[in-house]
Amino acid sequence: MGLPDIEVIFKSLAVSAITRGAQGIVALVLKDSVHNGSNIYTDPTNIPKDYSAYNLNQINLAFQGGVQTPTSLIVYVEPSDAADYTAAMNYLETVKWDYGAVPGISSTDAQTVATWLKALRDTKDIKAKMVLPNTAADHEGIINFATDGIVLSSGTVNATDYCSRIAGILAGTPLTMSATFQVLPEVIDVPHNSKTQFDTLINEGQLVFMNDGEKVKIARAINSLVTLTPTKTADWQKCKIVDIMDLQHNDIIQTFNDNYVGKVPNDYDHKCLLITAINAYLEGLENQMLLDPGKNKVSLDVEAQTLYLQSKGIDTSTMSQLDIKKANTGSLVFLTGTDRPLDAMEDLTLNLYLN
Repeated sequence: MGLPDIEVIFKSLAVSAITRGAQGIVALVLKDSVHNGSNIYTDPTNIPKDYSAYNLNQINLAFQGGVQTPTSLIVYVEPSDAADYTAAMNYLETVKWDYGAVPGISSTDAQTVATWLKALRDTKDIKAKMVLPNTAADHEGIINFATDGIVLSSGTVNATDYCSRIAGILAGTPLTMSATFQVLPEVIDVPHNSKTQFDTLINEGQLVFMNDGEKVKIARAINSLVTLTPTKTADWQKCKIVDIMDLQHNDIIQTFNDNYVGKVPNDYDHKCLLITAINAYLEGLENQMLLDPGKNKVSLDVEAQTLYLQSKGIDTSTMSQLDIKKANTGSLVFLTGTDRPLDAMEDLTLNLYLN
């Protein structure tokens, strides 16, 4: 009698998706002589003042957020003389966070961190993202922030000094919105580019600032992915789309792990209950305007299930599709489906004709 409650859990997650997605967690990795190790801050007024001036500024930059502020900051402090960021990376594999940054990072260390982050997403199933300066990583998990010469009232800084701000903006952008054209009111000016130059930078996977003549804003909220494949299409280049996909992944996997693994018989009826619950969740995300209505559904993967049975020496040639669906698959659950996240308005084509 308890299993139908799984559907309630999934529906609740769908209803709260926008709220949860509007206030992400930012992870900053700093080097300092104080507060070594992990520190978690939920209120900017409670940040200790004995950090170095540079690091205190980086924490405050991240806390500015975008439309919303991050729900919390994980600040991992390495000793000032640390040779690398190994301790921080090891720690960040054990906690939940959405966007990260490493202020002042060198180009060599940025490549190391990018390789680590790719492995988190691709092989360890940890869906975090990292903002790195001038790092062409060609991956949806790396945001390549590439604007140097950022003019502030306090002076001019480069990309390595402003990744914390980008991480805070992206973590504070609701899932129904994009950070494209997000205004940075504190920035006075940035290098000016033509439309053709901006198109080239964006096509190279660079998140850059632009001055539209009145204000400085993010030109396009994209990640560093440039190599597209049948399974990683242009949608994967958008921060908004990846955020929605990551939310779905985390919700479904976590709920499955908490409520199904080791607790439920792996028979056809219980697989159908799981499918019904996931589809209810997807329908809820459609109602929240995160997914395109009518284009999101999961079902049993008959092809994968057939291959599994054949690998066990079972002759499937005389089995009906229903027989294959009901067949024993040990502890394995094979599902497939379609998913269509909704993007935000960013591009306009308007043809006006003289009347």
